[in-house]
Amino acid sequence: QVRLVESGGGLVQFGGSLRLSCVGSGLSFGAYHLYWYRQAPGKQRELVANILRNGATNYADSVKGRFAISRDNDKNTVTLEMNNLKPEDTAVYYCNAAANIRDYWGQGTQVTVSS
Repeated sequence: QVRLVESGGGLVQFGGSLRLSCVGSGLSFGAYHLYWYRQAPGKQRELVANILRNGATNYADSVKGRFAISRDNDKNTVTLEMNNLKPEDTAVYYCNAAANIRDYWGQGTQVTVSS
């Protein structure tokens, strides 16, 4: 059974930092492209950052220069370092592993940034 489990969310003040982690089991991360998405109340889920199997990264314009995504295939982990957080970053953050028709999601972790 495939599971993705996110952790590291919480309440942080404007300008603070958080480190989100997603650990996978039942799959090998090396075979997957990995993504972080977020969904704020009343809004659609949006892509925050992704890291491909070859290590190439991509970021939403709203987080460029503040967030950094990384992966450790040996530990089946993908991490999102979030710095200089803003209230508009408040959302539930989800990790996603995708390869061809295989697509797996975690349950999400709440990030709340107070102004």
